[in-house]
Amino acid sequence: MLERDGSQLFGDEHRAFRESVRRFIAREFSPRIAEFEEAGIVSRDFWRKAGDAGLLCPTMPETWGGPGLDFTFNAILNEEFTYAMMADTITLQSDITMPYLLNYASDELKDRWLPGMLTGETIGAIAMTEPGAGSDLQGVRTTARADGDGFVINGSKTFITNGQNADIILTVCKTNPAEGAKGTSLILVEADRPGFSRGRNLDKVGQWMADTSELFFNDVRVPASNVIGEVNRGFIYLVSDLPQERLSISITAQAAAQRAFDEAVAFTRERTAFGKKVIEFQNTRFTLADIKAKLQVGWAHLDWAIARHVRGELTADEAAASKYWHTEMQWLACDAALQLHGGSGYMNEYPIARIWRDARVRRIYGGTSEIMRELVGRSL
Repeated sequence: MLERDGSQLFGDEHRAFRESVRRFIAREFSPRIAEFEEAGIVSRDFWRKAGDAGLLCPTMPETWGGPGLDFTFNAILNEEFTYAMMADTITLQSDITMPYLLNYASDELKDRWLPGMLTGETIGAIAMTEPGAGSDLQGVRTTARADGDGFVINGSKTFITNGQNADIILTVCKTNPAEGAKGTSLILVEADRPGFSRGRNLDKVGQWMADTSELFFNDVRVPASNVIGEVNRGFIYLVSDLPQERLSISITAQAAAQRAFDEAVAFTRERTAFGKKVIEFQNTRFTLADIKAKLQVGWAHLDWAIARHVRGELTADEAAASKYWHTEMQWLACDAALQLHGGSGYMNEYPIARIWRDARVRRIYGGTSEIMRELVGRSL
């Protein structure tokens, strides 16, 4: 269990919320981990149950039925769901997809879609990545051509989380390809639009329960009212909201590293080798001590970063540095924890195997570690 009571970031209301999240996870999620992993998708009934429990989109204002809380409650959801070994699906809705609608969409789109995102009836995805454009959003080739009172979208996306479940897809398109980033728009595409289709649910190294998909747009016609914000300002919106996305990934990485450490401590306390407990060997203690020290630093840093974000002060380079440090630390911690399990760590029946394989992608999505270092370097 995560020990976050010492954090000055959280008060009594946060602690009560965390306990409700833990009860929900124990009742509705943990018994179904194997089911979701085998299916390669988190079932829609689970989404609705999460919505009924008030665990989706905590920052949604009361105008659309939400509680109007701040990002500290999102952080609790990230910590607890990730510690419980959930893939990054539910958190995408609360931290990334919904905020684009809330921050930039018309009231018409908000009224139509936000209430369902709160209840879990509507699942959203953000479609940025393409076969030839990952961290380089300026390289997007999907186009949205103005036609009458709307746009016609053509192109393809890949590695899209919630791609199979999604009812609405916030799609990054070029509305003026000659202008590069300045000609980029964010357009909402309903999944039942003619010309839209889903490819296969991709076979991944980890995050098995996340439905990660290819999406195809073949002359998909949408009304001009589906544009999020203003035409040709999509790149600005994406860059503006990336700090929260990268902070969210930092939190999930930290929680996963903590779970890996806790699993290693529990295993080495029970496992015997050469006549004594594995934790009694100096190498084991030194390895665990190194991870514990990094975890202490990581939690303190996250409290600082979350507090700055809630105040609207977290900068893009600070968020990039956070994402870089926490995901790299997570990978080192998970790999070391698996190593301490010996051969057992390579067996899928042990939680550390799932934690280890799920960890790898966090150094890639949301901007690779190499891109994060470049962004931090440019700020010097």
